[in-house]
Amino acid sequence: MHTKKMIAPIVITIVVVLYFIGFVFLFAFDDSMPLLIKILGLAIPLLLAGACVYVLVERIKEIRSGEEDDISKY
Repeated sequence: MHTKKMIAPIVITIVVVLYFIGFVFLFAFDDSMPLLIKILGLAIPLLLAGACVYVLVERIKEIRSGEEDDISKY
């Protein structure tokens, strides 16, 4: 019953994570960048991708518990 409500967050998270992974590959295979820029270019997108996955897991928990649309109470 709740699977329809989970499709959009999952698809959006997959697209955003793939976007961040693209940045990781861009920085990983570009030899013309300084090491510090390369490290930041690898770390920041990976952290953001991890945050997206964490938010997705929390959203799925909200959907399963029925706490979605809390804003409609106000």
